[in-house]
Amino acid sequence: MSRLGSWSLGSPRLTIDLELEALQNYFNSHQVREIPTINSFIAQNTVHDAWNSDQGGPQDLTVTNLPDPVPSSSQYLIAIHASATNFFDLLQIRGKYQHQPPLPWVSGSEFAGTILSVPSALKSPKYKVGDRVFGASQGGYATKVCAPEPALYPVPDGWSFFEAAGLFVTAPTSYGALVTRAGVKEGDVVLVHAAAGGVGLAAVQIAKAFGATVIATAGTAHKLEVAKSFGADHGINYNEKDWPQQVKKLTPKGRGVDIVFDPVGLIDLSTKCIRWNGRLLVIGFAAGNIEKLALNKVLLKNISIVGLHWGAYATNEPETIQPVWDGIFKLIAEKKFRGTVFTDKEFVGLESVGEALQSLGSRGTWGKVVVKVPQEKESKL
Repeated sequence: MSRLGSWSLGSPRLTIDLELEALQNYFNSHQVREIPTINSFIAQNTVHDAWNSDQGGPQDLTVTNLPDPVPSSSQYLIAIHASATNFFDLLQIRGKYQHQPPLPWVSGSEFAGTILSVPSALKSPKYKVGDRVFGASQGGYATKVCAPEPALYPVPDGWSFFEAAGLFVTAPTSYGALVTRAGVKEGDVVLVHAAAGGVGLAAVQIAKAFGATVIATAGTAHKLEVAKSFGADHGINYNEKDWPQQVKKLTPKGRGVDIVFDPVGLIDLSTKCIRWNGRLLVIGFAAGNIEKLALNKVLLKNISIVGLHWGAYATNEPETIQPVWDGIFKLIAEKKFRGTVFTDKEFVGLESVGEALQSLGSRGTWGKVVVKVPQEKESKL
């Protein structure tokens, strides 16, 4: 099997969201503790992996042959056909994340592929050999990976592995924020920041599916066009100093937006274009700045500030997870939600993971950057 290095082989964790602490909570809450040791991976020379033996950057990742991973009694073995990239992969590869695994380690998390074997401990496994699934688990930049049932979902009918690989993090984050937390409804005006990102494009589609008008912001004209192609009604470049005023002018009678969806860190300026009783959704801080907000602005407009930490739901509110996914699959079945995978350039083979991650880090991409992973019968890596 092949893998790209970034994760500790002796300490796998499920990747549910952008916070590894929350991932560990998810891991513990499902009692997934039977894991392979590093020695079991390097005893033979049969598996391809993206391997990290020293701290560096994505350009330093190397493809290494390792033995197939051995699933525990509670894990499925999956043949990976596509792997998605995430910013936390970049941080760990560079040694800048708060939870660094010991070297060497296998990188990656999100994937889509086919079931090769089912858990021996499950009396009624949800999936059978040959089923198409997507999900997340330690070591996603590989040709094979092990994962427990709670970390897997069926690939929607009509979807390719390429499309499904980028669904696991972005879709529930956006649905959980807009629907579960903010209660988006028909007639709302929703401002989506970084609308051409993976989470942003998911948010655009979900807001539109619930009957909202969507105002998208992004940093380039091309990204704004991408957001509009996914359903955004208006597009504004947030590099323009007067963007809050532009947003407000697009709302009925200049009242302001009902909901702000912010994965960037633009909450303070967004208070200038939100209406009375508006909801500010704090999704993340992609710009690298955790803001300090003058609370008098919150008081004067009766604003609700609402956070969304999707990864922590497994520990704190697990009963909400399935209804969120049910809602997502319903939108997919109704053709109101499609894959958000970056298609301007194709990345094929584990050798291209470093380039894919560099493209992601350059902020020049849109949507989810996904790498196609041919299996040995399709292509020799």
